[in-house]
Amino acid sequence: MKQFLLIAIWAASLMAVAPVADAAQIKQACLASDRSAATRDRCSCIQRVANQALTRSDQKTVAKWFTDPHQAQELKMSQTARDDALWDRYRAFGQMAQAICS
Repeated sequence: MKQFLLIAIWAASLMAVAPVADAAQIKQACLASDRSAATRDRCSCIQRVANQALTRSDQKTVAKWFTDPHQAQELKMSQTARDDALWDRYRAFGQMAQAICS
């Protein structure tokens, strides 16, 4: 379940640029994750949490992690204050999504 949420969180950031056209990208990426726990309701919930917890810029960055999780590891290991702040927001988002969408 934790792995599903991590992947769903990565997918959550796919909503980045166009507010209307890209509004469902998180949900779509979550559903495309091909996991049994990726239900329409759960992916919609994760989308709503991402909209509340992450900026569009954060979501754009995290979207890249969905297809390349190594980028997340690189950011986590980074020593910059900016990367640390994003990682903190990402972790808070994950905890919120787990609590709300489970």
